[in-house]
Amino acid sequence: MEKITLYHQETPGIKISIQIYFNEKNQLYLDGYDIGSTVKENLGDSDYEYVHTIEPEEVKKLYPIFNLNMDDRIGLLAAIKKDFSLANAYTLFGEFLNTYDIKYTSFTWV
Repeated sequence: MEKITLYHQETPGIKISIQIYFNEKNQLYLDGYDIGSTVKENLGDSDYEYVHTIEPEEVKKLYPIFNLNMDDRIGLLAAIKKDFSLANAYTLFGEFLNTYDIKYTSFTWV
């Protein structure tokens, strides 16, 4: 399972790590967490986790959007990295999926 880091930042107040990958069920997973005193100040707990999960049938809709051959998983991860390597990748990627009517589930935990 190859994981691509979309965004990583470490400062004294916060560590942010966001990755995208295909899991063992062939779901596309955007997985992130923020941890540190800045998170505690803003959310009341020191860590915040968030996930978007896209089922394999919905993932197929992404390949033509990025002009990729079907099932070019490495190409898809690289294309997503190119467009979503920002601290707010979770939010932006969710908006992108909504724009293209790609169904996904989200989970957040504080």
